[in-house]
Amino acid sequence: MTNLLTRIKDTIMADLHAAVDQKEKQNPISLLNQYLRQCEQETEKVRKLVERQYALKDEFTREYSQAVELAEKRKYQAEIASKAGETELYEFAAAEHQQYSGRVDRLGASLEQVKGQLGELERKYEEMKHKLKDMQIRRLELMGRENVTRANHRMNQVLDSNHTAGNANARFQEIDSYLDRLDHQAKSSYYRDTIDTKIAQLEKELKLEESKSI
Repeated sequence: MTNLLTRIKDTIMADLHAAVDQKEKQNPISLLNQYLRQCEQETEKVRKLVERQYALKDEFTREYSQAVELAEKRKYQAEIASKAGETELYEFAAAEHQQYSGRVDRLGASLEQVKGQLGELERKYEEMKHKLKDMQIRRLELMGRENVTRANHRMNQVLDSNHTAGNANARFQEIDSYLDRLDHQAKSSYYRDTIDTKIAQLEKELKLEESKSI
C-alpha cells in the first residue's frame, strides 16, 4: 500500500509539473484547474485508504486485546485445574493458553506493523496535501498575474497617445462629416421650401424696376 501511495503521489506531481511547465503560457488557469481537480480526487482516494488503514489498526487492536484477555483467562484456569488435580481440564486450559499466547504474539507483531504502515501513510498523505496546497497557491499567483497583465494591457491601450489620438481624430472627423451632411440637408430643405416665394419676389422687384425705367 505504501508503494502504491508513493507511485500515485509521484505520478500526480510529475504530470502536474510537466503539464504546467509545458502549457502554462497557453492557458495556465484552466490547465491548473483541471490538474488540481485531478490531484484533489487522488488525494481524496488516498484519504480513504488512510481511513481504511485506521479501521484495520482498530480491528487488529480489538483482536489483540481479546487474545490477551483469553490467554490470561486460560492461564488462570489452568492453574486452578492444576491445584484441583483435574488433569484433563488442566491440559485443555494449558493448550488453550498456548494457542492464545501464540495468537497474542502474532497479532502483536501484525499490530506494530500496521501502526508503522499507518504512520508512513499519514506522512505521505500530509505531504500530498501540502503539495496540493502549494499548487492552489500557485494558481492564485497565476490568476493575480493574469489579471494584472490584462488590466495593464487594457490601460495601455487607453493611455497610448498615438492610439488614443488616432481614435480621437477619426471620431472627430466622423462627427464633422455627420454635421456637414446635416447642414447640407437643412440648407437643401430650406431652399426647396422657399424657392417659389423668393422667385416670385425677385420677379416682382424686376418688373417694378422696369416700370420705373420707362
